[in-house]
Parts: sequence; structure tokens; C-alpha cells
Amino acid sequence: MISHNIDSLKSANGWTFLTNHTHVLVCLLRNPETRLRDVAIQVGITERAVQRIVAELEQAEVITREKDGRRNRYTINTQTPLRHPLEQGVTLEELLSKIL
Repeated sequence: MISHNIDSLKSANGWTFLTNHTHVLVCLLRNPETRLRDVAIQVGITERAVQRIVAELEQAEVITREKDGRRNRYTINTQTPLRHPLEQGVTLEELLSKIL
């Protein structure tokens, strides 16, 4: 896996191939107990934007949140089909297996 500084890639090109929603999912899959503040830093967006994305993903039943003391634990429904017609028949598991 090739590792790059996210900030340098964004500033050099101005865009990435995956959406912020996907970036948030990757962070939550790698560390289901991570704080949303830390996700925001990793993705390079505001904490408020991460909160909005998590709320949208919860509403769509892509993720579930469980309280674990003062922390949250996130579970990803990897069998969720991707939403765009070009990705018909592909699940999150198939997409994210290439990333993780």
C-alpha cells in the first residue's frame, strides 16, 4: 500500500478519487472507537462536517453507533450496496476491501 501525506496530495491536485463519506468510513473501519475529532483531522475536513456525514450514514443505515462508556463504537454495514447507478451490484465490502 502506498502511503502519502493527504495534505500534500490535496493541495497539489485539489481533489481525490474518493468522497469524504468514503474517507470517513475508512477511518471508522480502521478504528471503530475513534473520536470524530480525530476522523476530521485524518480526512482533512471540519469536525462538524464529519458529524453531518456520520448522521447521513446512520440515517441510511450504513453505520450504527453504540455507546461504550463515554465513547461511541461504530459498526459498518459492509453489505450496503453502493448508491450510484454506475456502481450497481457493488457493495461497500468490495470497495473497501481494496482500500484496507
